[in-house]
Amino acid sequence: MKLAHLADLHLGFRQYTRQTPQGINQREADVARAFRGALDDVIGQRPDLIIVAGDLFHSVRPTNTAILDAFRRLQDVRARLPDTPLVLVAGNHDTPRSAETGSILRLFEAIPGVHVVAYEPRRLVFPQMQTAVLCVPNGAWGGGSKPAVEPDPDAKWNVLVTHREVEGVLPYGASAALSYGAPPIRRTDLNASAFDYVALGHYHVATKVEPNVWYAGALEYVTTNPWTECRERGAAKVVGEKGWLLVHLGARLAVKFRPVERARRVIDLDPLEGTGLGAAELDRAVAERLNAVRGGIDAEVVRLVVYNVDRLTARDLDHAAIREWKARALHLRLDLRRPEPVRGGVLLSSGQRQTLPALVGEYLRARDLPPGVPRDRFVALGTEYVTRADREDG
Repeated sequence: MKLAHLADLHLGFRQYTRQTPQGINQREADVARAFRGALDDVIGQRPDLIIVAGDLFHSVRPTNTAILDAFRRLQDVRARLPDTPLVLVAGNHDTPRSAETGSILRLFEAIPGVHVVAYEPRRLVFPQMQTAVLCVPNGAWGGGSKPAVEPDPDAKWNVLVTHREVEGVLPYGASAALSYGAPPIRRTDLNASAFDYVALGHYHVATKVEPNVWYAGALEYVTTNPWTECRERGAAKVVGEKGWLLVHLGARLAVKFRPVERARRVIDLDPLEGTGLGAAELDRAVAERLNAVRGGIDAEVVRLVVYNVDRLTARDLDHAAIREWKARALHLRLDLRRPEPVRGGVLLSSGQRQTLPALVGEYLRARDLPPGVPRDRFVALGTEYVTRADREDG
């Protein structure tokens, strides 16, 4: 049995100010383009089942353009693959806070062969494939009782679909930086070993959690901080950037990443150190770094971080040149960071001061922790709180 696993499409996502000649936000158009490309590839692979594991839309009230495009595209999929069921499970972005509000996903039930699970867990059984699909939408994990995650004993193939963070998967900082936010599912509650395949949504980087448990990742960069996500991809166990998963269920499970062509690159350049540089020197260093980008920065999404730039140096930079750089890129973020103030630190033997966050980090790394508490996340969270309090106090 062959299934297509997609997730986190975020149709209707908007970012930056550039528009297409038709007046559509350029990043919204990029996301729609990736969606069309992915569906064309899915149709070409002719799977027996298509799963969208949450966040079809970026908001609970998407634009009319996004709704119409999604409806037409899914209609086209069903017309070209009439024997292939399509399962839509709600993620956090397309789940309204109140069930009384109604989910936009219910609209797609008007397309024959499209199955929507928006609020409560539900098992879908497809006898012709001897397959049972247990769908647990994002909101089902937020109630007082945990959803019952058990396979169907009468099915040959059991698939679990859910949209949530699984404990121990996301690198520290991803939840905060990329707005994932919700408490993670414990691996014991996921009960993955009882299923032939677990299709996850919520984390935007394609990731193998277990041999039979995968995040498909998103089809485009659809967060406010795409550069952090770009860095995380380097640690993922998948060769590829953005795409979907083609899964073969059989005597031996096979999962293949299918990349989707994107309209532009997200580039996070190696940072610069501004200590001791005057404005003219820093202008030259920035220009050298941007000029060195292979293929250029034109129409790309680019970030360059420069550490330890004092206020006077930042004021005296060649801002006309910076505006020209920004006009060439779709978006250029020149992230000038002030020197960190040293307050509340301790003096080291070298004469330097150790900051309070560093001191707290050393203490937390050494203290005993209860079983099951991930030390790296615990340490990072503690130092983040101290750093935040220090800045607010300052």
